[in-house]
Amino acid sequence: MQNKLKIINDPVHGFIKIPHEILFDVIEHPYFQRLRRISQTGLLNLIFPGATHTRFHHAIGAMHLMFTALETLKQKGVAISVEEEKGAMLAILMHDIGHGPFSHALESMLMDDWHHENLSLLLMNRLNDEFGGQLSTAIEMFQGKYHRKFFNQLISSQLDVDRLDYLNRDSFFTGVSEGNINTQRIISMMNVCEEELVIDAKGVYSIENFLTARMFMYWQVYYHKTSALAEFILVKILERAKYLVSEGIDLPATENLKYFLNRGKSAATDEDVERFTQLDDNDIVQAMKLWQKSDDFVLAYWCKCVIQRNFPKTIISSHPFDEKFIEEKISNTNEFFGINNGGELVHQITRSLLPYDTEKQPIYLLQKSGKVLKLDESEDQLLSGLIVHKTKRYILAFPRM
Repeated sequence: MQNKLKIINDPVHGFIKIPHEILFDVIEHPYFQRLRRISQTGLLNLIFPGATHTRFHHAIGAMHLMFTALETLKQKGVAISVEEEKGAMLAILMHDIGHGPFSHALESMLMDDWHHENLSLLLMNRLNDEFGGQLSTAIEMFQGKYHRKFFNQLISSQLDVDRLDYLNRDSFFTGVSEGNINTQRIISMMNVCEEELVIDAKGVYSIENFLTARMFMYWQVYYHKTSALAEFILVKILERAKYLVSEGIDLPATENLKYFLNRGKSAATDEDVERFTQLDDNDIVQAMKLWQKSDDFVLAYWCKCVIQRNFPKTIISSHPFDEKFIEEKISNTNEFFGINNGGELVHQITRSLLPYDTEKQPIYLLQKSGKVLKLDESEDQLLSGLIVHKTKRYILAFPRM
């Protein structure tokens, strides 16, 4: 009889227990093991060399934080059954199971925008069939259909355990300390009021620290101008490859990637799903290595940028770039490379962030009196009123001459 109640040593949270056998069974499944071969932060390691951690890492960490959060709520008198605990831990464990290679950038390219959450749901349903319905509660919670709303809020809201894990984890592996939040403190402040997730009012500053840490991580790490560029280039590479394949050009690639490059727009078939679960970062890296030698100038240029880490130049601004300035960069590119499609290599990329959305699942504070207040309406808040506005940045990328 195999012992399934394992302990995993995690660099961010320390020792992580797997308290239910079904969790171990899901972790062992090939669908889940694939996440070991999918980077948590795409090509970020080209900018922050330490950022080589995977989705597998993150999913286990988020499961651990879910367990901690449920323990805290139980101590505060919230009734949570074993079935509910299993369900919530399974739901967060599998929340990224449908992630494609290299973060969000490639989903729309490979899969006609089957957003990874739809894919995750599809794979969860398949696993549920395999495990004889043991994941039904988890799926209900994941979809927000479970009658106790706080479970879904712990899985997906502006203050969920998914964010708590990836902020700390990404901050740890990139070395960007601004993202380092006190997860234990935040979790210890969690509470439930009328089946909704709330935060004890005295935790207001920890929550503000969390929201600002997330904002700094976005501008310093995820939306760093070179990170934004690297992600953009990945999309351009697959876009170009799909276009060339549609023109009848044979591009070398692994069998599964070839399948997606040739795939027309249609609803997901069983074969699509089967092949998708075989696809990971390695297929894309392998292809980029080969395509550096492509006869197509644009494809070869973009692939060399990534594989040789020789990125185009970027300028960042809070205003859109002038059309004339962009035209000038395009004509310089044409002249320098002796080509006539330089417009393919000059791009304006935009990134925008709303650090705290007061409308979409706001964060509620539970006062001592038992009254519940929205975070941005609290008299104690210092920063929340300042981070309710959207910020936008424009990045212009053009070849180095």
